[in-house]
Amino acid sequence: MLIQVKLLQYASKTFTYRVPVALQKDMVQGKLIQVPLKNKIVPAVVDAIDLSGVTYPFAIKSIIAVYPFPHDLNYPFFLQQIGEYTQTDPHCFLRRIQQFLSEKEYDNQSVVQNYIPNSDQIKLSLEQQSVCDQIIPVVKEKRYETFLLHGVTGSGKTEIYKKVIEVALAQGQSVMVMLPEVSLALQFQVILSKYFVNTTVLGFHSATSLSDKKKLWNGLLLEQPMIIVGVHLPVLLPVANLGLIIVDEEHDAGYQEKKHPKLHSRDMAILKASMYKVPIVLGSATPSIQSLYNVSRLGWKKLSLTKRFSGNFPTVQLVCMKENKKRKNFWITDELFQAISDRLEKKEQTIIFLNRRGYSFFVQCTCSFIFSCHQCSVSLTLHADQSLNCHYCGHKEYVVSVCSLCGQSSDQFLKKGIGTQQVVSILQKLFPAARIERADMDTTIKKRSWANTVQQMQAGEIDILVGTQSITKGYHFAGVTLVGVLWADLNLHFPVYNASEICLQQLIQVAGRAGRQSAESLVIIQAFDMHPVFQFLNEIEYLKFYDYEIEKRVEVGYPPYKHLAEIELKGNDQDRVKAEALLVKSLLEGCLTKQQLQVQLLGPVQSMVYKVKSVYTQKLYLKSMSRNQMIYLFDQISQDALSSSIYFTLDPVG
Repeated sequence: MLIQVKLLQYASKTFTYRVPVALQKDMVQGKLIQVPLKNKIVPAVVDAIDLSGVTYPFAIKSIIAVYPFPHDLNYPFFLQQIGEYTQTDPHCFLRRIQQFLSEKEYDNQSVVQNYIPNSDQIKLSLEQQSVCDQIIPVVKEKRYETFLLHGVTGSGKTEIYKKVIEVALAQGQSVMVMLPEVSLALQFQVILSKYFVNTTVLGFHSATSLSDKKKLWNGLLLEQPMIIVGVHLPVLLPVANLGLIIVDEEHDAGYQEKKHPKLHSRDMAILKASMYKVPIVLGSATPSIQSLYNVSRLGWKKLSLTKRFSGNFPTVQLVCMKENKKRKNFWITDELFQAISDRLEKKEQTIIFLNRRGYSFFVQCTCSFIFSCHQCSVSLTLHADQSLNCHYCGHKEYVVSVCSLCGQSSDQFLKKGIGTQQVVSILQKLFPAARIERADMDTTIKKRSWANTVQQMQAGEIDILVGTQSITKGYHFAGVTLVGVLWADLNLHFPVYNASEICLQQLIQVAGRAGRQSAESLVIIQAFDMHPVFQFLNEIEYLKFYDYEIEKRVEVGYPPYKHLAEIELKGNDQDRVKAEALLVKSLLEGCLTKQQLQVQLLGPVQSMVYKVKSVYTQKLYLKSMSRNQMIYLFDQISQDALSSSIYFTLDPVG
């Protein structure tokens, strides 16, 4: 028997191999095998059984072995679907899993021991029990249904997850639990391991050890019931006995991968659930506009938790930064200063949120010269040690003594904007006796140090924690009774269609850190412009924001009302990338006219950050009611005629 195979490393080429008689019974399309290539043995996937009967005038090498692979009959079709969705060779996803299984963890993260209540002592509220009663029968029947669990912050969504997971495990099925960040996945592993003491709970993410990866793969081969926790990778696994998928913080943009192909793991999880005929639970305190739209459009079942498990909702106060200018520091209004002072006096804790790290956004000379990255089209961020950092490529330099453009002395440089390091400095001057720590990308990446900070915060040894997105979700700090947001409208004016949605979700999530175990708490939102989105800051009013926002999306034809597709061209020659983007536009316009497709073409345009690591980017966008028409249109582009790399992303979220 002869077969055509594609090597995982070179999926665009097809090779012919002979199959020994002993292995012929296992040969089917999609089977993962080992084949000889020159002096190496490499993984390959069976592309076709060669029935042509052609006789070759040279010796055909035989395959070496068949990889042990889970008996997941849905898996080949699932890979084919996501390949079509991303316009990518589906073998690249199989290659990714195969490579990841043999890689050592590169992110040796410490597990942050967050507040974990004693599960044995928790009795479900009537509201929680009602939610469970609607999900459990579907898990028992093992049929596809999408549940959107809208639970306010601190409402006990995790307890719901535990109860429905129990049911799936009791039926001999495995469960997939997905989180938008590795740090949250690590926390969930601890929580679920403590509750399911007799069940295998394994992570499948960048912090998973090689031994745990092997243990997980063996469990998949044996179809053992287990819980798989991760971010992007679990959805790509073959799981023959899959019984339930849970996606926590389903609204989070972290589910969209940053590198191509830009899979959105939540959407792929929904696709997987539908193909495997299993229920999926999407949980969030701030559900995405897309998911809320699908409740009415696709008949998803919306479930609600409207009460906190303990503690009360905070009072939300909006303060205009333009007013009250004569204050102790420009960035700390009198209202926030008094509130922090009050918390310090009462020995209570405060979180200060700013969606920027560093000391200030950028440094500018009076001649208008701005210190920028040579490899990326962004200004350099000033840090407290006087270093200038690029947060895209990692480039680092230090503030020079004179401007290279005009020779002006550095003491005349303007430091614009504000970052977390500067906020810490300001607060240390205003409250010299306070114990202040910082939580942003620079600090949380040092996992042991961050774990220590979390433990200190939970022990009441920190008075004020200054942070970025790292602290907006997942952490339970019982002593926090005040949250201050310094510049709430900072990201509202970004040129992306969902800027209001992302901003409001972030504000509600960080506000939800206050009052989780206290009767009274306060959230102070400081902003320069009183944007209409601020009328929805009270999280129990969140669904009113959906009514406000969906009307605008329908009016201008953006997701979820219409689908959006991004076509991205990348290359090292800026002029060539621009020229080829125009060439693609011309080709698509011709195809649209000829085929009379109901697709709107926009662009090409430069990305906001059009250069990263000396690679230039141009983008075109497609808008349509039909994903299939946009996929068809992209498929008409002859990629061989382009020197630029070209990528396709459906419904990008940021």
